[in-house]
Amino acid sequence: MTSMDSLPHVFLVSFPGQGHINPMLRLGKKLAATGLLVTFSTTANAGCRMKNAGSISDNPTPLGNGFLRFEFFDDGLTDTSPAISFDQYMPQLRRLGEISLLQILKNQTKENRPVACVIGNPFVPWVCNVADHLGISSAVLWVQSLAVLSIYYHHFHGSVPFPSETQPNLDIQLPCLPLLKYDEIPSFLLPNDIYHTIGKTILDQFLYLSNPFCILIDTFEELEAEIVEYMSKIFPIKTVGPLFKNCNEIKTSISGDFLRIDECMEWLDSKPKGSVVYVSFGSLVYLKQEQVDEIAYGLLNSGFCFLWVLKPPAPNLEVRCHVLPKEFMEEAGERGKVVQWSPQERVLSHPSVACFMTHCGWNSSVEAISSGVPVVAFPQWGDQLTNAKCLVDVFGVGLRLSRGVGEDRVIKRDEIEKCLREAMVGPKAVEIKQKAVERQMAAEKAVAEGGSSDRNFKHFIDEIRKRSIGCGERFHVTCPSTT
Repeated sequence: MTSMDSLPHVFLVSFPGQGHINPMLRLGKKLAATGLLVTFSTTANAGCRMKNAGSISDNPTPLGNGFLRFEFFDDGLTDTSPAISFDQYMPQLRRLGEISLLQILKNQTKENRPVACVIGNPFVPWVCNVADHLGISSAVLWVQSLAVLSIYYHHFHGSVPFPSETQPNLDIQLPCLPLLKYDEIPSFLLPNDIYHTIGKTILDQFLYLSNPFCILIDTFEELEAEIVEYMSKIFPIKTVGPLFKNCNEIKTSISGDFLRIDECMEWLDSKPKGSVVYVSFGSLVYLKQEQVDEIAYGLLNSGFCFLWVLKPPAPNLEVRCHVLPKEFMEEAGERGKVVQWSPQERVLSHPSVACFMTHCGWNSSVEAISSGVPVVAFPQWGDQLTNAKCLVDVFGVGLRLSRGVGEDRVIKRDEIEKCLREAMVGPKAVEIKQKAVERQMAAEKAVAEGGSSDRNFKHFIDEIRKRSIGCGERFHVTCPSTT
């Protein structure tokens, strides 16, 4: 077996969010399988949650021709830390993360595995700066759509007017994108949005994008063709998605899950083909209890089978767990199953699943598209609003049920039942299913041998190997003093 220390070493750094860790870890698996040593890093607290869920191993894991290992950096938080706002956390993450990551990267050379390339993502833009400080090449994995990258880019540069306090309902027209209403752009860019700090953090990425030699995108050329061509003239973009399809052939139990997966595959096996509505709102979205009640009755009244992921809220949200209506499960009987967490990739590829009621996070969106599963779009905030617009009006693979928290209303059970029926049976269901299958075939072609994402990935690997030559010597020359 090849010695781990003789392989080119790539160091991945992820923001400690489930939606960031998943695509970054998929990238890491693929890189390792091609014959690289990959270290995956996020905060120590997130690492503990992954270990407790049984998702990762303490020891380096052989994958294909390479290895995957984990090493975590300090952000000052533990499971017992008091709640901290996002506004407080992001400066703390940068301050402590930079110090911790700097030392960890230096230690890699001392331990005979110098780093050839560091890959960060949009919520930790300072990672590229740390790598540059040490003379290490850097790249970025953008974990949202390319359309969203374009929106943030144009907002950062002020190239077109965006909604403001004086014009809050302004529509936006950008190159290669459809006309976007004010509630179809990432909500973090809206005036007076309560999560404006998140928007600022993402926009800060553009201060550092001259450093990375490549920006990897978890999408594929055939899905966002026009915007790929346009943005490739601005940034060194490589589409390498869908990353979860890229990892299908890599057999490993390693995952980025914070929660243990509940068994649901046998239940799906018991259901007829195309009979199940899959419902999941990702790792962060927290709905009002009243909205949960309406979804419950909408599912019951629809008469369809359903698998519902009702995740407990993150501890830092300091909100109550949702409670299902009295006798809900009794009335649902065998046609309904509720779990806390699911193996979503496997669920979406199961033949019994007919449609996906989703918050439209980009990971879930790409997984649905690439599995040929139509969606019922139930976005809440952030890039989910733009993703919903694309899923429904651009890609043609779904129906819209919500316009996000900006609507400030509860979607009623009758609306939910009607939308589910339209997505499951009738001419519209046939139309969106056909579009979904077309997108699925395009995704499979992109990651297949010689496909667009396959070619881009191989080009990136070749560049890593070139940059790995003599990286230990370069480190010793450029590494600043630790004092």
